[in-house]
Amino acid sequence: MASKKDVQRVRRVAKERFGYETLRGGQETAIQALLNGHDTLAVMPTGSGKSAIYQIAALLTPGATVVISPLIALQQDQVDAIEAQDVGGAIQVNSTMKASDRTEAFEDLEKGDLEFMFLAPEQFNNPETLEKLQAVKPSLFVVDEAHCISEWGHDFRPDYLRLGTLVEALDHPLVLALTATAAPPVRAEIVERLEMRDPHIVVQGFDRPNIWLGALRFEDKSEKQQALIKAVVKAEKPGIVYAATRKQAEEVAELLQAQNINAIFYHAGMKAKDREAAQIAFMGDEAEVIVATTAFGMGVDKPNVRFVFHHSISDSVDAYYQEIGRAGRDGESAKAILFYHPDDLNLRRFFASSGQIDLEQVEQVATVVQAQKEPIDLKTLKTQTNLSKSKVQTALGHLEAVDAIAILPSGEVTATEPLNLDQVAAEAIEVQERHQQYERSRLEMMRGYAEVQDCRRKYMLNYFGEEFDAPCGKCDRCEAGITIEDAKQPFPLNSRVKHQSLGEGMVMRYEGDKMVILFDDAGYKTLGVDLVLEQGLLRSVE
Repeated sequence: MASKKDVQRVRRVAKERFGYETLRGGQETAIQALLNGHDTLAVMPTGSGKSAIYQIAALLTPGATVVISPLIALQQDQVDAIEAQDVGGAIQVNSTMKASDRTEAFEDLEKGDLEFMFLAPEQFNNPETLEKLQAVKPSLFVVDEAHCISEWGHDFRPDYLRLGTLVEALDHPLVLALTATAAPPVRAEIVERLEMRDPHIVVQGFDRPNIWLGALRFEDKSEKQQALIKAVVKAEKPGIVYAATRKQAEEVAELLQAQNINAIFYHAGMKAKDREAAQIAFMGDEAEVIVATTAFGMGVDKPNVRFVFHHSISDSVDAYYQEIGRAGRDGESAKAILFYHPDDLNLRRFFASSGQIDLEQVEQVATVVQAQKEPIDLKTLKTQTNLSKSKVQTALGHLEAVDAIAILPSGEVTATEPLNLDQVAAEAIEVQERHQQYERSRLEMMRGYAEVQDCRRKYMLNYFGEEFDAPCGKCDRCEAGITIEDAKQPFPLNSRVKHQSLGEGMVMRYEGDKMVILFDDAGYKTLGVDLVLEQGLLRSVE
């Protein structure tokens, strides 16, 4: 527990160096945890000041701070913010730099002329990066967008898998992991993969009360699209429309343009310069509406977005929460509406099943890795297996999950010990099957949000492990006066229970006569409370 003197020191630095009259509870708790020597995971909504945590902690901790961030544009925004506050030198190191500038940056960091260095994980493909950081001996290692390390998360990035070994190679400085969305299993994986010591987990303020929540169900797809177009025309702007496919994004943008709406589209199929131009136009209020796939999002911080509408259902509550969280960052009223057709779930199920690998492909990758006398890089592994990059990465992720391989700081791969190939491949496929089962259960939870009969906000916050007393008064269900009185609740929310066949899990929410359990292996399951009680299906786990 922080002493009064420590608290005063943090608040003084926050006010004098950053101009904060007060810190939010989550910010102060996370900073104190770091100063007390705990690796820390901070799960806080976008716009809640996560960056202030590492900035203040860095000023109060001797030594340099390394920040791992996935996007160059996002890194530059953070560097600009630090320089504007005059709280220590900051620089980003990326592939566009000259070798001499890169060398100078590391020298400045080692001499103490820089406090912060921002890097993408791919920078460690260059062995020199790790060598130079080992010479610097950073005191704080920050992982931004930490959910990218989790295969159970909605935005998994294989390059993040090396970060745990990087931490150890740097003699385990204090670790701060930051994310705006992480359900309980994702939090657990972040802690495990980053090998966090004596971790302190701060989960703060998932509720965004200024965002009105709603969903409209349609049985006819053309009717759904017409309703979406009308809603966008009527809505206060600017706004974002999320579509499931590139074709949908272009089509909806064209329909809006026909209604004299200055709309543009954005998706991964566009040339990089065209995507950048579209984002700049939207961010600069040159376009009223951007219609995008999920390729548009990370690092987007536009305060005045007045609505986020979904043309199709998201693949999880995690993804949906992060997408709608791009609305109302200025604290003013905003709307998040899901335009829902039950058949949209089939497209999401198809997406969820793609990218799977079979037993033979896992054995292929494991065989090549085991045959190497030296660690092997991804490019060589891809060539020797004749598999696509995504399949190789998927196989490596599953093999790493069963401790059959180690992913080194350089991104190279090595076998951890002589492998029983049949056994290892079978275990890796089991990991994939559990993952697919979990993905299906997350989609079911998203369907549950679309079809929920009582407060939408309560449903969403319960999903993230936060209790909430309905009604919220800021969703379509509460405004319509549709509520379900809580029936029996035999097990407290967030308590651990064990099912006879499904194993252990956590109680996430109650809705009328049903309860939702997040099982460790089986994912989310909805059970009837009366059946649970009559048949004794669950028991408490201490």
